[in-house]
Amino acid sequence: MAKRDYYEILEIERTASVNEIKSAYRQKAKKYHPDLNPDSKEAEGKFKEATEAYEVLSNNEKRDRYDRFGHAGVDSNGGDFGNFGGFSDIFGDIFDIFGGGSSRGRKKNMPRQGSDIRYDIELDFEEAVFGVTKEIQIRREEACHACNGEKSKPGSKKSECSKCNGTGEVKYYQQTPFGKFVNTETCDVCDGTGEKIEEKCDACHGSGREMRSRKIKVNIPAGVDNNSVMPIREEGEEGINGGPKGDLYVYIHVKEDKIFKREGNDIFLELPITYPQAVLGGEIDVPTLEGITKYDIPKGTQVGETFKLSDKGVKDVRGRGRGDLYFKININIPKKLTKEQEELLIEYDKAMGESAKKEHKSFFKQIKDAFK
Repeated sequence: MAKRDYYEILEIERTASVNEIKSAYRQKAKKYHPDLNPDSKEAEGKFKEATEAYEVLSNNEKRDRYDRFGHAGVDSNGGDFGNFGGFSDIFGDIFDIFGGGSSRGRKKNMPRQGSDIRYDIELDFEEAVFGVTKEIQIRREEACHACNGEKSKPGSKKSECSKCNGTGEVKYYQQTPFGKFVNTETCDVCDGTGEKIEEKCDACHGSGREMRSRKIKVNIPAGVDNNSVMPIREEGEEGINGGPKGDLYVYIHVKEDKIFKREGNDIFLELPITYPQAVLGGEIDVPTLEGITKYDIPKGTQVGETFKLSDKGVKDVRGRGRGDLYFKININIPKKLTKEQEELLIEYDKAMGESAKKEHKSFFKQIKDAFK
């Protein structure tokens, strides 16, 4: 299959500047990076395609050859020398895009932030509305308790690595038709630490790290909603080589309530009342988050009519006021009546007389008019 045009892949003009090329690749990398699309082969392919395009167009010499000869000018069979020195640039920019800094001169023993941890927690409706303190248990990687992350057996000595002379890096020189190139790689003897461990720690076997279970109290504020994510700084895994700890992200899942339905900070409920209450109006009991409150409904309240109680909803989690409570009227129709109740309803129906019949005729007249 013929390769696509590199400019087309990055969606840039052929006159694009270096900064425009870098910006275009940054967008593609963020969109298609395998870490963000773990199960997508299509995204993986597009990420590799964009990386290849960037690797060529970000290098002035390669770009010039590509502009003159196309893919043949930068194909590996055509004497491309990118494998000797260019990949440090491209991977440096990838690290830069994802917050890791440049890879040039990057050592394994550089301080790096620890990994973040995810914890999923389920809350009752009331806990989410009013806030709650929960104790959770997590497992995370920490510095070894025995060697304090030093990797060596307590009391033993470390010596300077003889291969890299304590730098953690080894340089390899390679002569090519285009000149001498230098590759700098992590020392394979000390694994980039610059030190040789005489006796490894018995507890962590020289890794300097171990898994530990920890109990943490989490203060969940009032007003959190379903699928909220609460970050807790520096409660993630231990940093590497003295780097900062990662963060703990608590993903909140809220159980549904039998009475209240939540939309944002507003609360909704259906309130059943009796037929006489709807007809005559008057004071009714309305359940709220804090308990029962009184409300006067007007005479002739209809089924489905909705009323609002201001500031009776959920407190905003950021302290920006409070939502409202809406209740929709539903008529409670009894399924069983006593003989006396049935007789009263019959008398009521007779008392309504012609007015009820007129309403009935008026309704069907509207139906007929609608179909004309």
